[in-house]
Amino acid sequence: MKNYTIKSVMTALFAAIICAGSFIAIPLGPVPVVLQNAFCVMAGLLLGPFQGAGAVGLFLILGALGLPVFSGGRGGFAVITGPTGGYLVGYFLAALVAGAALKRLSREGDAGVSVSKAIPILISATVMGFAVIYIPGVIVLRKALHLSLADGLAKGLLPFIAGDLIKAAILVPVVWKLRPIVGRYLSVDA
Repeated sequence: MKNYTIKSVMTALFAAIICAGSFIAIPLGPVPVVLQNAFCVMAGLLLGPFQGAGAVGLFLILGALGLPVFSGGRGGFAVITGPTGGYLVGYFLAALVAGAALKRLSREGDAGVSVSKAIPILISATVMGFAVIYIPGVIVLRKALHLSLADGLAKGLLPFIAGDLIKAAILVPVVWKLRPIVGRYLSVDA
């Protein structure tokens, strides 16, 4: 019972962190620059693929119900079905992918893996988490705004690569330091 309660609290905590990320949104064409994508990747990396995706799912449900948790303080089902809705789906996939990619490190145990092996795994998992957001994001953006592939990439991917690489560079050492702390309270599992 105690483990279930701790997992529930951690899931709700990460959903709240993702929601708080909505306050930092910089409009840049049809897709804003946000911190929410980094928090979704972090949820997967720290909580594991399913619990991390659960935190993102809770965030998405709250937003679909109308709470102003999406970028720019927006909420409602119309945001999920709008031009940026694919990125929201990508957030869910990012937590799953990043968590699953990092599962190898978890399986062997952080203490049993040398830093020279663990850091590249963590970097790869982080980059994969960010990258997977763009697949549904650009697809939905293109369809909603009737853009060519080149225009979709120009408006929905290219402006964000540098910023997401910076977020990933910050996220890797933060996750590296937080994993042992979070691991004390729950076991990161599939």
